[in-house]
Amino acid sequence: MPWQIHNTQLYVQFVFSVEGRGNFIRESYRDELEKVMCGIVSNHKCKTYAIYCNPDHTHLFASIHPTISPSKLMEQVKSGSTTWLNQKKLVPGKFAWQHGFGAFTYSRSHIDRVVKYVLNQPEHHKKQSFRDEYLMLLDKFSVE
Repeated sequence: MPWQIHNTQLYVQFVFSVEGRGNFIRESYRDELEKVMCGIVSNHKCKTYAIYCNPDHTHLFASIHPTISPSKLMEQVKSGSTTWLNQKKLVPGKFAWQHGFGAFTYSRSHIDRVVKYVLNQPEHHKKQSFRDEYLMLLDKFSVE
């Protein structure tokens, strides 16, 4: 009988933006959108530690189950949330996420710090643009 136990610690902060970096995510439905995304994450045996949907981009910090790849999880989160937004007609025209995403891994000891960072997005973006933030993450993690 093959092993069925998966002992992993895969903590990933995903960052992805609205197509064209448009400011389409409104405060009036942000909480509900985040719940939809968290439900998708849970349905794939993963756990959301923190999420914040800014008007033009989203940060999602989760532990990843080894049976799903980060790319597949993001495909599911982005397609499911796109469908939800378009069915609810919450965005003028047709909503879409930009292709691709950033994925940054952390150790267990960093969970609290990353959760605070994600949940503090409104304050953070009073001082730094999304572009500058993303470039800083790429630099910090030595990603070209």
